[in-house]
Parts: sequence; structure tokens; C-alpha cells
Amino acid sequence: MNGSTKVVLVALAAGTLGVVAALATRGPGPLLGTEIGQRAVQGVLTATAPAVPDGVVVPKRGEVVAPITLESLAGPPAPVPDPSAARPTLVNLWASWCGPCIEEMPELQRFHAAQGANGVQVVGIALDDRAAVEDFLGRIPVDYRILLDAPGPADAGVRMGNPAGVLPYTALLDAQGRLLKQKIGPFAHGEIDGWAAQRGDP
Repeated sequence: MNGSTKVVLVALAAGTLGVVAALATRGPGPLLGTEIGQRAVQGVLTATAPAVPDGVVVPKRGEVVAPITLESLAGPPAPVPDPSAARPTLVNLWASWCGPCIEEMPELQRFHAAQGANGVQVVGIALDDRAAVEDFLGRIPVDYRILLDAPGPADAGVRMGNPAGVLPYTALLDAQGRLLKQKIGPFAHGEIDGWAAQRGDP
């Protein structure tokens, strides 16, 4: 390892520690709204996440997400990513007991409604009990597809790149099912449009 590589590694480590310290002392604030902050936090959470079961693949950015078929709240079970969709998919992991998840749902619904038939497809995956989800959506309805999974070490969130299991968690997949972007924490009003438009580098 040469001198310049060591300097870069030390700088990256210091930056990550700074992000963690900021979160611990001042809360997420605007930090999680930046791509640098998101990558740093996700790196720390992934490094400290529990081991996943054998055979479970946690995709990294730029990798194709292995399709999983999940129970649907309405209709037959559905695959995510769906190879027949032929368009990008925004996958949002949430639960009815998660306050920040609930706060961002109107934003997800607004984004979904603006996409039309050829825009980004929005899919919600509730890591929750069916009855609790149905009760919640009876009060705060959305009309994008909602799928169900049981939370655990091999749940849909883990398989979408979130082994730490933090909610809400959102993954943006391209039309081929490749993981383009990840976000931990809720979207602020108006944020999702720019986030989904800027695909970024793996």
C-alpha cells in the first residue's frame, strides 16, 4: 500500500467517524439528505449488521438484486424486482409501527401518482403483520402496490441491500433489477423527485 492510498483510507475512515459522531450528538438533520452522508451511514450499518443466513445475498450498488416473490396485499404474489416491468422500480420498506415510515407515505404516494404508466414504479414492502397493514392503510390509503414480508435476518429489506434492518429504507432499481441507489430514513416533502432522477455511480 503506497502513501497516497493510506492517506485516502485514513481520510475515509475519519469522514465516516465524523458522520457517526454527528448522528450521535445532533441527530440525522440534513446529513441523511446527502449522498455522502447516506453512503457513510450505510457503510457503518452494514459493517455492524448481524450475519445473514447462508445463501442469502445482500446486493451492493451496481449489482442485480435476485428476485423474490412476496405475498401481495391485493392480488396474487408478486416478484420484486419484476422482470416484466421494463422500467425502474423504487422499493420502499416500511412497517405500520414505524413513525418515520408513516410520515413519508404521502410523499411516496405523490411521487407514484406523478409517474404515470411509464415512469418509476413504486412498490411498498411492509415488514409487518397483514392485519396491522390493512388497518393502517384503511386510515392512510395509498394506491401503489403493497407487498408483505415477515421481518427477520433474510427478509426483503436484507435482500434489497439493508442487512441492518433500519426502517424506512428505500432502494432504487433500474429496469434490469440493478441496485442504483439506497436511502435510509424518510423522504422530506419534494425530495424524492430529485433523488430518483439522480441515479448516481455505484
